[in-house]
Amino acid sequence: MIETEPMEIKRVYDFKGVGEKDMYLLHHEELESLALNIKGIKRIRFFMTFGQSYLTHLKCLENVGMTSIEPIMYEGKEIVPLQFLKAVLPDPASLGPRTVGKTNIGCIFRGKKDGKDKNYYLYNICDHQECYKEVGSQAISYTTGVPAMIGAMMIMTGQWNKAGVYNIEEFDPDPFMEALNKWGLPWEEDFNPVLVD
Repeated sequence: MIETEPMEIKRVYDFKGVGEKDMYLLHHEELESLALNIKGIKRIRFFMTFGQSYLTHLKCLENVGMTSIEPIMYEGKEIVPLQFLKAVLPDPASLGPRTVGKTNIGCIFRGKKDGKDKNYYLYNICDHQECYKEVGSQAISYTTGVPAMIGAMMIMTGQWNKAGVYNIEEFDPDPFMEALNKWGLPWEEDFNPVLVD
C-alpha cells in the first residue's frame, strides 16, 4: 500500500457525456473489499471529480477550522465545527432543482483474457435534471439509491442468497447488471478506453 496526501494526485480525464474534468485519487471503502475479493488483482484505485470552486471553498473552510472534528467551546457549549457547518449548509436534497449536468460513473479494467492484454471501461451516464423530474432528487442521490434498491431486490427475490455476510462483488453480477439497465442506470461499454496512469 502507498499512502499519499489528500488531493495530492490529480488527473484530467475526458468523460463521455460530461467532458474534461479534474479528478483526484482518494480512498473509498469499497477498495478494501474489492482488493480482497477479486482474485489476482494487482492495483486498484478510486478517483473522484471536484471542481476548482468547490476545492477553493473547502480549503478556505479548512483554513478557518470549520472542517475540524475536534470539539471546541462556543458560548459555554461544546460544538464540533464540522457538525455546525453541516447544520448551516443547505440540505443536499434541496439542491436538486438547480443541479444541472451529468454524471459519468464507471470502472476501467486492465488485464488479460485468453492470454491477451485487454482494456475495458464500463460506465453509466446519468442526467441530474432527468433524475429530478423522475424522483425529485439529483443524479448523485439517484446513482446511490438505485443500486441499493436493486441489491435489496436481489436479496428479497432470493437471487442473492448465501448464509453469512458478503459484499456485493461476491454475488452473481449478471442479474444485478441486467437490473441496472431496467431500473434507470443503463450501462455502456468502451473496449478501447483512454487509460489513467
